Amino acid sequence: MFNQHDITRDACMLHGPLAHHGYDWWWHSFTAQDEESGADKAFFVEFFVCNPALAEDQPVLGQLPAHREAGKRPSYLMVKAGTWGRDHCQLHRFFAWKELTMQGEAPYRIEAADCLASETRLTGSIRISPEEAAAHPEWMCDAGEMSWDLQLDKQIAFNVGYGASKPLRDAEAFAMYWHAEGMKSAYSGWVRFNGRRYRVTPEACFGYADKNWGRDFTTPWVWLSSNCLSSKRTGARLQNSVFDIGGGRPKIYFLPLDRRLLGVFYYEGKEYDFNFSKLHLMVKTSFSFEEREDLAVWHVRQENIHAVMETEVFCRKEDMLLINYEAPDGRKRHNRLWNGGNGWGTVKLYEKADGALRLLDEVEATHIGCEYGEYDPED
Repeated sequence: MFNQHDITRDACMLHGPLAHHGYDWWWHSFTAQDEESGADKAFFVEFFVCNPALAEDQPVLGQLPAHREAGKRPSYLMVKAGTWGRDHCQLHRFFAWKELTMQGEAPYRIEAADCLASETRLTGSIRISPEEAAAHPEWMCDAGEMSWDLQLDKQIAFNVGYGASKPLRDAEAFAMYWHAEGMKSAYSGWVRFNGRRYRVTPEACFGYADKNWGRDFTTPWVWLSSNCLSSKRTGARLQNSVFDIGGGRPKIYFLPLDRRLLGVFYYEGKEYDFNFSKLHLMVKTSFSFEEREDLAVWHVRQENIHAVMETEVFCRKEDMLLINYEAPDGRKRHNRLWNGGNGWGTVKLYEKADGALRLLDEVEATHIGCEYGEYDPED
């Protein structure tokens, strides 16, 4: 069973070795509607913390040339927010650790100035002028202005289980951990972006919330998820369904595994689990990413002893970001990490019976969160 809520996994994990060399982030994505035109617009808000044991009076930015020359590693809270579409942007606001108040135990709560993240609430604002963005490449962000005030209800979970059950004990075992407390989440409230105001409602937000933590990022890096799904078999909207796929090439004690993905489909209350770490399921996965002139394209096939899930996703590159992060060691390895929230595609779900596959449903998906990036680990 993967739909098991556990807010202790949303607690801050930067203890022990990870306090000196680790990151932890809480990601939120959702769709809002323009209050004037009614048009959909997808947004994201993320709280990213790094290396608390290396804190100084000011945020330590790893891409600042002076810090790189001095061998300083990053240490800060970064509030990241932005949008997808032709006007896509990512905005970053940095705080020193002394500027934030954190309840690290469950239920988590992080607060700095007007920015707050918790299990049920998100508030904040970021304003970056074009002159500031140009003068500070170490901020790794664009120019723009965004503010938000949101309530959230995390409804369906993807509890990965293996590798995250006792994060303090085996904090060095995996390079990157994942927990999706709200792979289907309901948001309500408002967003203001570059002078326009957007409303957010539970019925039309198609919301998502998860977290990652560890000492480094995976390569390749894959993420696909949506709960805006319609059945081709019945023609009806699937009101109680969501799929979520993530991973790439996990490392255990610095040793990379073959290309592996964690994937699940919660189909109208029934669970289909393609988690490679559950050995009894005998999961097999193949995936590819294609960067065409105007499109990013994902193909994923996952199989266990009970079922098969085939996923194909498309997203317009003009709607996507090359999203920026620096690792806890200060290096920025992912420099072509495609990230989008306007993907579309299909998911074919088969069940196995009597040695044959039976198509349970072909599902049309929109408002797909999607990500892919890869770098040479030898660099």
